[in-house]
Amino acid sequence: MEPPGPPPAYAPANGDFTFVSSADAEDLSGSIASSDVKLNLGGDFIKESTATTFLRQRGYGWLLEVEDDDPEDNKPLLEELDIDLKDIYYKIRCVLMPMPSLGFNRQVVRDNPDFWGPLAVVLFFSMISLYGQFRVVSWIITIWIFGSLTIFLLARVLGGEVAYGQVLGVIGYSLLPLIVIAPVLVVVGSFEVVSTLIKLFGVFWAAYSAASLLVGEEFKTKKPLLIYPIFLLYIYFLSLYTGV
Repeated sequence: MEPPGPPPAYAPANGDFTFVSSADAEDLSGSIASSDVKLNLGGDFIKESTATTFLRQRGYGWLLEVEDDDPEDNKPLLEELDIDLKDIYYKIRCVLMPMPSLGFNRQVVRDNPDFWGPLAVVLFFSMISLYGQFRVVSWIITIWIFGSLTIFLLARVLGGEVAYGQVLGVIGYSLLPLIVIAPVLVVVGSFEVVSTLIKLFGVFWAAYSAASLLVGEEFKTKKPLLIYPIFLLYIYFLSLYTGV
């Protein structure tokens, strides 16, 4: 009588594992062929590995998902900070050349205010006003902020429709004439009369550039009440530069 043979092997279903003893494993040999599964992603066929297919069949395909890059995160730094160099350059030209005959749309300095352009002008004016005393920088910035606030409050009291951001931008940009005359004052500093005339010219230039943008027709007969403090503000800025 023949001894009973081994029990029939269990036929595993697709995707299940078969466990064998270590003794039987010595006689086993073979290879596992990777499944040839292709995905259609945007018209391109991509071959998937066996592990990828296994994860997708078991419901873990979400582990393989890759988030698409958000185009909003790839903006240039200047665009992220809302800095338009062309706009700033155009506003600088409008301030330095305030004559209407030159054809510049100067109202853009008031109607489309920005922060970085005036801040750069104020910081540059602070740098050339140092004279070895770094406290001048913070003092000039303080005068710019609170001086603009004073002009803004006075303009609103007089009935002007102007925002604080507009006043801040116009006052900041209009410091450019004082920056332009700074190197000239270095050259003619020993000539007191010429130096005084250049200082007066720079202050009138800056005050006119700011007042022509801030003092509109809505002030009517009250224009001197706003032009005068603007003029005094730029005299004070010049005194911080010259050390008077």
